[in-house]
Amino acid sequence: MTDQEQREAARKFISRWMDIGDEKQDCHNYWISFLSDVMGISDVTNYIQFERRVVVDGQTKYIDGYIPDTRVLIEQKGHDIDLTKKERQSDGKELTPYEQGKRYANNMPLDEMPRYIVTCNFQEFRIHDQNKPGEKPTVIELSELRDKFYLFEFLVKKEHVTLSEEMQLSKDAGTIVGDIYDAFLKQYKDPTNEHSLKSLNALCVRLVFCFYAEDAGLFGRHALFHDYLAQYPTHQMREALRKLFRVLDEKPEERDEYLEEDDPLLASFPYVNGGLFSDENIEIPPFTDEIRGLILKHASEDFDWHNISPTIFGAVFESTLNPETRRSGGMHYTSIENIHKVIDPLFLDDLRKELADIEDISVAATKRKRLSEYQDKLAGLTFLDPACGSGNFLTETYLSLRRLENEVFKQRVALDKHESEGQIMFGIGDDYKIKVTIQQFYGIEINDFAVTVAKTALWISEAQMLKETEDIIHREEVFLPLRKYENIVEGNALHLEWNDVLPALQCHFIMGNPPFVGQALKSKQQSDDTSLIFGKGAPENKMDYVICWYKKALDYMRDVPIKTAFVSTNSICQGESVPTFWKRMVDNGAEIQFAYRSFSWENEAKDKANVYCVIIGFTSHSIKDKKIIYCEDNNLQFTNHINPYLIDAPDIWIINRKNENLSHHPKMTKGSEPADGGNLFLKEDERNELASVHPELNKFIRPFIGGQEYLQDTFGTYSRYCIWFYGASNKDIANAKALFSRFQNVKELRLRSTADRIRKNADYPYLFCQIRQPKSTYLVIPQHTTSQRRYIPIGFINPDVIVGNACYVVPDVNIYEFGIMISNVHMAWMRVLCGRIGIGYRYSPAIYNNFPWPSPTLEQKARIEQTAQGILNARMLNKDSSLASLYDPLTMPPELRKAHIENDKAVMAAYGFSTKMSEAECVAKLMKMYKEMTS
Repeated sequence: MTDQEQREAARKFISRWMDIGDEKQDCHNYWISFLSDVMGISDVTNYIQFERRVVVDGQTKYIDGYIPDTRVLIEQKGHDIDLTKKERQSDGKELTPYEQGKRYANNMPLDEMPRYIVTCNFQEFRIHDQNKPGEKPTVIELSELRDKFYLFEFLVKKEHVTLSEEMQLSKDAGTIVGDIYDAFLKQYKDPTNEHSLKSLNALCVRLVFCFYAEDAGLFGRHALFHDYLAQYPTHQMREALRKLFRVLDEKPEERDEYLEEDDPLLASFPYVNGGLFSDENIEIPPFTDEIRGLILKHASEDFDWHNISPTIFGAVFESTLNPETRRSGGMHYTSIENIHKVIDPLFLDDLRKELADIEDISVAATKRKRLSEYQDKLAGLTFLDPACGSGNFLTETYLSLRRLENEVFKQRVALDKHESEGQIMFGIGDDYKIKVTIQQFYGIEINDFAVTVAKTALWISEAQMLKETEDIIHREEVFLPLRKYENIVEGNALHLEWNDVLPALQCHFIMGNPPFVGQALKSKQQSDDTSLIFGKGAPENKMDYVICWYKKALDYMRDVPIKTAFVSTNSICQGESVPTFWKRMVDNGAEIQFAYRSFSWENEAKDKANVYCVIIGFTSHSIKDKKIIYCEDNNLQFTNHINPYLIDAPDIWIINRKNENLSHHPKMTKGSEPADGGNLFLKEDERNELASVHPELNKFIRPFIGGQEYLQDTFGTYSRYCIWFYGASNKDIANAKALFSRFQNVKELRLRSTADRIRKNADYPYLFCQIRQPKSTYLVIPQHTTSQRRYIPIGFINPDVIVGNACYVVPDVNIYEFGIMISNVHMAWMRVLCGRIGIGYRYSPAIYNNFPWPSPTLEQKARIEQTAQGILNARMLNKDSSLASLYDPLTMPPELRKAHIENDKAVMAAYGFSTKMSEAECVAKLMKMYKEMTS
């Protein structure tokens, strides 16, 4: 099964079993369905044993489920049973489900005792690894199965190392490297010197390779590196390391002929090659007893390196760099799960499906031929990551291809065994020759240390996969010396010619996560890079840095059938980016093949990055295949076209209409901008004190709302006030001496401003800098709001209340227009078009001005007016609450929720939309309406 098929099977399994499950009636059906449909077991009834007998204290008991191949014991309970609570057993003992399973396990034959005990109540799985006594179980909710199905591989694999184990090992390894790095850094005479820092980076990479090589057997015997260094006292270890690095880079025939007599351990090290140890000018500082202990005890004796995940470890290793350096470069280190969100739909799902089809071939000769062709195909693919960082995309892709190649070897072994009646002799022919190599993988990276880490991670990956191949074909393969690997180029990918790294005609796939740097955070160099790609003065120069890689990739792919997928900040599919950047891309041939809508991008760095991203797979030419949208609700949507808003709709370019709206409704503007440094504002106690001492100023103090106050203040109360002399006479202003010091502060602040419009208003320090206060009741829309709310809580405000520029306002709006704007139809439109702060919404007039309004009948309009009033009435039933609490999805009052549902139905009817339409389908219809309105 492909990952995509497995996710879909998991979704259906969740839908079938959510909130149900009887321990007696449903246990067998549940696990048969889970193992066959989700985990892909073909002969499931022979794979799992139900009601297996076991004798406990002389009494016959029955195990709910047992899988002999993987030694998994299952203790099943009903859907309403708490798996952490004890229950009385037939013998009177009080046991939790796990303790019950453990008791069964203790009475099984030694060679059948389970490695895993799984307790389950249909809605939750608790996985207890018996090799980790005392550790908390892994808990997986049924609702999480679609995204975490891979954590159940222990059910179907005899030799299974869980992803979580790899992660923990790699993180522990990263901690060790960090400790060594810090200890060495203190020993440099000038720890800020560039050469010293580069030397330290190189030193750490070399040490890591040695730690791994001795544990993985690459040095010929275990602990060779440890034993070599241990024979030297601390003060001689620096020179011992120098000698070792020199020997590792020398062919045996070029070494000192007396080396064996001088130092037998040193002479026994193999020739490594690959350029890893070739630079003899790296600066190694003096050792201390602390460093000696870290290397010999902490890193060597107490830690086993051979099972680390090079994909994760490369990222964690790089996190020893200064965090500021990482942030300024926009580097974010990616989890394995997120890497597969890119590479699976880009190419891996297709490759897995192709291999599965070959495995089903029954004619041996045909199958053998197809396997050979498939292996050649794997070996012929080339990959480019033009912002490769520590190489985690390249490393995980290499590992994935080699695993597929190893599956080819397994199929060939099975064919050979069958043809030779179980007796197989492995020769050295092409049938078992490894063809997938790291030479198929290319990268560009601006940071020299990251380049070295990426190369090392790929070498470690190569060694690990070689070991897996040896276990399949039962033949030792030679790993050292390393082949020279120069496919990862150090440099600025936006300045380099990618064809010089890998000619486009030889490239099949481009992938990666280019730097996450927003427009406001770009350095001068990054701004210059953007101008280089798009041209000086181009509107794209004001957009996110990542779009440079899209443009560069499209130019590189022109007229070549390359497929590309990048992770990007979600802003590139919102607001002005679509009609500006994406229109240029589409006009130049870009076609989106698959997309993940906005989601949280998790990574395995020590300093985790909190960003919200999209993944976009695209080509430079049209492909007839179905396109796939990975939706926010984890469902898949298959379609013939994906537009740059990541919607199943035609390519529509919704422009920023600042001063008009298509439907000719009242104009939306921002609230008034103070530009006062806080001097024109008063807290409630300040307002009360001023009013008591200077009652004549009371009429110039008004309640004020910004976005925060509008959402957080309870109805009719105000936490903030402002000084408002708009429309006052000169006499009134001259008599406000109690406020003159505030006015003076405002004047000085405005004079220091770099904005002409603010400096010009320095002569009027008693007024807001820009005044847009409505004269009648107006509608307020906060500019920023959390995406946890289904509805932005817009509402009516009295004109006596001053509104600031953190809100948008629409005056002269009637109850019908309010009903449309508060509806889920408008909110769905907003969610697609709005900008984002993280994953929060950032409203703008472009959303309102481009919004296609319905053409309701009189009856439909009256119904919307009725349901809109119902929303206001429901709010007033809770007038002691704030809008923020009323619209919190966890605490929303039922009467308010019901009022919104009724309003949504009324608005959908006015558009002619079915209430069964998904939000994406609703927006697609609106976009078609928009296209008709603008054509």
